[in-house]
Amino acid sequence: MRDILNAEARRFANTVIWSWAGWTAAWATEKTLRQWTAVNVLSAALAFLLDLSAAERGMILALGLLVLAAELMNTGLEEVVDYISKADDPRAKKAKDCGSAAVALTAIAGGVTWVVVLLG
Repeated sequence: MRDILNAEARRFANTVIWSWAGWTAAWATEKTLRQWTAVNVLSAALAFLLDLSAAERGMILALGLLVLAAELMNTGLEEVVDYISKADDPRAKKAKDCGSAAVALTAIAGGVTWVVVLLG
């Protein structure tokens, strides 16, 4: 049992290390990740300053994190496409544009949530 727990602890530690490496690599090269992070810090501060319910606050914070997750996935997608080929190809453009659209839709969901919370 102890060996199983040690193995799981190592797996978890590796996951944390690899995730942090991904975050720092994206942070160093992706201005949009830094911008979305700033927006999220402001959004979170506002969510805690306003008199919101726990559910409203939780939804706003969760959607903010989803925007960051979408941005990281988009960055990964762009890196893979560029690694495979630098040639102009409509499929590569489509893949990158779809990744960007995913970030945009996630951000819109966060904005809609703010509107509903503030007007509701």
